[in-house]
Amino acid sequence: MSQIKDDPRDSSLEVALTFPKTWYQESSEGLNTSGMFLSGLIMVTRNRFLAWPAVLFSLNNLFNQHPARQKGDASSWSNLMLCIAALFASYIPLLIITRNPVSTPVA
Repeated sequence: MSQIKDDPRDSSLEVALTFPKTWYQESSEGLNTSGMFLSGLIMVTRNRFLAWPAVLFSLNNLFNQHPARQKGDASSWSNLMLCIAALFASYIPLLIITRNPVSTPVA
């Protein structure tokens, strides 16, 4: 063996493997990003058919988060609230906008 103290082959320098308490979670997850994009698209176009997949994407992101891979859980909750707001924004015109009854001319 070598006489240098920092020799990687030295068996006295071995330490047990420990995993970190948290890992950095990248914010560019596919479903999370597509859910936020769909939420913005829904609020602009009010397309009700895109609202449900956006909510499913955000629920998938919320259910599949792991405490060991994140620093905070605000991202998944804010994504879920944004998708629910988009769902609400797409369905609220059905409740608010009403058609005026057509009056028939009296003869």
